[in-house]
Amino acid sequence: MDDVFKALADPSRRRLLDSLNARDGQCLRELCAVLDIARQSVSKHLAVLEAANVVSTVWHGREKLHYLNAVPINAIAERWMDQYDQQRVRALADLTFALENTMSEPRFVYTTYIQTTPEHLWQALTEPAFTRRYWGAELESDWTVGSPIRWREEGMWDEYRDLGQVVLESEPYRRLSYSWHYVQCEHARMLGWTEEEFVQRRDERRSKVTFDIEPAGSTVKLTVVHDDFDPDSEMLKAISGGWPAILSNLKTMLETGEAVPVA
Repeated sequence: MDDVFKALADPSRRRLLDSLNARDGQCLRELCAVLDIARQSVSKHLAVLEAANVVSTVWHGREKLHYLNAVPINAIAERWMDQYDQQRVRALADLTFALENTMSEPRFVYTTYIQTTPEHLWQALTEPAFTRRYWGAELESDWTVGSPIRWREEGMWDEYRDLGQVVLESEPYRRLSYSWHYVQCEHARMLGWTEEEFVQRRDERRSKVTFDIEPAGSTVKLTVVHDDFDPDSEMLKAISGGWPAILSNLKTMLETGEAVPVA
């Protein structure tokens, strides 16, 4: 937490965070335009923000893209502000996880550090008995490239369903990627969509989610990237609100043994 306070103490670093909050996924060249200082100085500021885990990075070809990571900021809010103004804390969380950016390739990026091992984290991501506890859904697959993933979701389907998802990458304890499902009619009924709205959102292209697992001292760094969305995707809006809750619950389960399934 001290690293986060140090990172936020500098006005130049706060301007960089404000810029990422306004438009996520910027490269170094774009962020240099925010500050009227040398490129090397901007790189040093970004290194401090990344070390404090308030900025996540993803390589896209030869470019390193930077994303605001609200997890540590929200932790400060919960620790120091919760007792004073809960509504503002919730508003901060809603704001920082919103992905209303103008990138040509919209995506969701989330980084968190979990007190666990890569093996236990992989188990939590791939075994139905674990996903049910923190996700409220069971994912069943042999997790080899090309294999299907079947779902059973509490309150929605009593049996496993094949939603057309397949495993795209699978490196146990290091990296897992799979295609995402389309909007289902059950979601439409739950959200009160009209038939026309459902058809329009059902025809969005299929996205994908990737989990990168990286040892980080006594913890494990988990980076989740969900991308390949259509512009103005309704699915992007849905997962941007869903993933933070799911992943926060995953962290709680692995660190404490307790978890409340996401409603």
